[in-house]
Amino acid sequence: MTSLTRRARAAASALAALALTAGIAGCSSDPLAEQYRAGDNKGFIAADGFRVVEIAADDRGEPVEFTGVLDTGDTVTAADYEGDVLVVNFWYAGCAPCRAEAPELEAAYADLDGEAVSFLGVNIYDGADASLAFADTYGIEYPSALATVDGSIKLAFADETPLNAVPTTLVLDKEGRVAARIIGRLADASILTTIVDDALEES
Repeated sequence: MTSLTRRARAAASALAALALTAGIAGCSSDPLAEQYRAGDNKGFIAADGFRVVEIAADDRGEPVEFTGVLDTGDTVTAADYEGDVLVVNFWYAGCAPCRAEAPELEAAYADLDGEAVSFLGVNIYDGADASLAFADTYGIEYPSALATVDGSIKLAFADETPLNAVPTTLVLDKEGRVAARIIGRLADASILTTIVDDALEES
């Protein structure tokens, strides 16, 4: 993400982010996150269908090449994130689980700030106004690409995850390959940060 984009998104959602931080600080640890951390981090499936699949480095496919148009009006390509671990979250504003997981995604984004990590949303149904309004409401500081403007971004990821299962979050390694899939609502930011930390530690 460019520093200009980050500053613009941060300014637009500063008040919401402060409220979000206060709310998160009062939360206790989530049992689902504890279950995930206690396992071997492979093929985790919770009772509610939430699923995490990590992919060993030797089993990963080719880097995902994509382009898109952001809700800010800028363009984005896979090359913009070269060398970073990239978190890609598929969502849309009318999706109740997407709204429920938004604070956890923003918490993970804040926790990983300063690391070689970038976040990108992919809004699969909405236009720019709805996407930006959602970001403002929930304090989301990273941009989203709009599949309604350029559908090629959905096609780029079509072989990597079932996009009818929204929300879905992918973690791409430093080479741009899918290292993990999170299917369903992210219930605790620490699940995502643990996966990202694993990817960061890879040589």
